[in-house]
Amino acid sequence: MSLQINITEKTLHFRKPARTSRGEYTEHRMVLVTITDEKGRVGTGECAPLPDLSCDAHAYDDMGRVARLIEEAVGSEDYTEVLRPYPAMLFALESAMYEISQSPILYDTPFARGEKGIPINGLVWMASFDEMLTQVKEKLKTGFRCVKLKIGAIGWDEEIELIRFVRSRFGKDILQLRVDANGAFSPDEAMARLSQLAEYGIHSIEQPIRKGQWDQMAELCRNTPLPIALDEELIGVNSPEEKCQLLDAIHPQYLVIKPTLHGGMNGTLEWVNEARKRGIGSWLTSALESNIGLKNVALLSARIYGADNTFPQGLGTGQLFTDNIDVGTVLRGSEIWMN
Repeated sequence: MSLQINITEKTLHFRKPARTSRGEYTEHRMVLVTITDEKGRVGTGECAPLPDLSCDAHAYDDMGRVARLIEEAVGSEDYTEVLRPYPAMLFALESAMYEISQSPILYDTPFARGEKGIPINGLVWMASFDEMLTQVKEKLKTGFRCVKLKIGAIGWDEEIELIRFVRSRFGKDILQLRVDANGAFSPDEAMARLSQLAEYGIHSIEQPIRKGQWDQMAELCRNTPLPIALDEELIGVNSPEEKCQLLDAIHPQYLVIKPTLHGGMNGTLEWVNEARKRGIGSWLTSALESNIGLKNVALLSARIYGADNTFPQGLGTGQLFTDNIDVGTVLRGSEIWMN
């Protein structure tokens, strides 16, 4: 197959600075991979590595190298293996190739046909107490019944007070609360903080302690009073053998899988399948991609979890940027749809 490959760079700008426990984002660099086949069919994918997180972030310092790696992968017998160490690049190439062929892997679902939406959580970014409370109220007004709070930056006392305040007004039957600590807790303080969170009916907490502390994380998962979801812990664990080793060692309650960070589409399927074998739940989330990447994460989510999935996915990032790219996805209330 003769393919023409075009690679371009673009910088997206946040409407408001996006704060996490690791710092603040005001802009996000992305790389678009556009492939055209001999029939003139076009597919586009997105590489959007996060500089302080992605295992392959270093690869994007040299765009000539990116082009060579993608060309090498396209010309190989199995591009998923060639690009296994480069999940953001692999996700982009998979997205483009599936779009060219309109592969049923992604495009033969009720979501892809515009017949059903995917429920998503509302994302509340770190800010002051009042600003975060305003965000929660806005999400509820829009129709969200699942909200994820980023915690770990404004001070624990303020954060637990915000959670207490929100829960006192919106019970578990009205609002599902998830929290994402981004590794902000120390192993010594984590269990006490999990116990405090559990008092307020929290659905789950993502990555309570920093990645790489398998023994401490495993102990937390064994004794936790609320479900723990791994996120950053999965970064750089790219081979099937390593994935099994991590899941068997830690055995969390959930995985939060980002194709850009956690192995592209193929790697995501490996994570989901191995987790299911062990009775571990999962959901997908975007990783600050533009609407191009977001659309492809949503297409993959619809394939993995099926048309009747009512579990909110983490796909609420499409409104973050002032200069996003319109690709036909739209937010309707608390669901993402294909137009």
